[in-house]
Amino acid sequence: MEDPADLVSFYDEAYSSEPTEAALYARWRALGAVGKAEHVIALCARAGVRPASTLEVGCGDGALLSELHRRGFGGALSGVEITDAAVQIARTRSEIEAVDLYDGLHLPVPDGTYELGILSHVLEHVPDPAALLAEVARACRAVIVEVPLEANRSARRAGKRAHAAEVGHLQRLDRSAARQIVVHAGLSIAAELEDPLPLAVHLFFATDPGARAAATAKWAVRAALYRLAPPLARRTFTLHYACLCLPPVA
Repeated sequence: MEDPADLVSFYDEAYSSEPTEAALYARWRALGAVGKAEHVIALCARAGVRPASTLEVGCGDGALLSELHRRGFGGALSGVEITDAAVQIARTRSEIEAVDLYDGLHLPVPDGTYELGILSHVLEHVPDPAALLAEVARACRAVIVEVPLEANRSARRAGKRAHAAEVGHLQRLDRSAARQIVVHAGLSIAAELEDPLPLAVHLFFATDPGARAAATAKWAVRAALYRLAPPLARRTFTLHYACLCLPPVA
């Protein structure tokens, strides 16, 4: 799915599903936005970044921007997306000042227009992550990146690989590869974190008592392993990695 037209078509379809399925995945994105917002706020606090304006590149339906607004964070909130279906949904959220289509790489704004840029679960979907990150860093004075770390034993299973391809993942990263993208974009990391994902995420698609028990056990094992042996956890299952990137000090 390296053709940009294929990517646009994929996401147009993803945001135009039938009503019941659309509502389910809207709730899923809203749940994910809670953790993503916590990561944004925590990283900005660690790096001393207090943005008065924020641009989310690949904002989807606007769930993360809405969660940041709910928490009173980010100042004036804007987003861009490659698919009109998502743009139309995000534009219904009055708390977001502007949502626009873009071509997937070029942001038609002057250098340093925004104080904070966000690329949350975007770079794994593009053929040249460093190029996109560099463009966002041109338009924004600081950039937060979040990606899944899928270079692990669990994600190498056939079913997991098929699912990653189905949702448009072109990159399978570990923490070192994610950091190298930042370096190749000409930036430095001011703060970083990892998240083994909360129980609510594991429970979301568990629809019966047996599935909920299995999901709870899975969460407990993963949380314990990450707490006791982070390097082993990284090699075993998928974590989410987030970092705040800054341009080099002149």
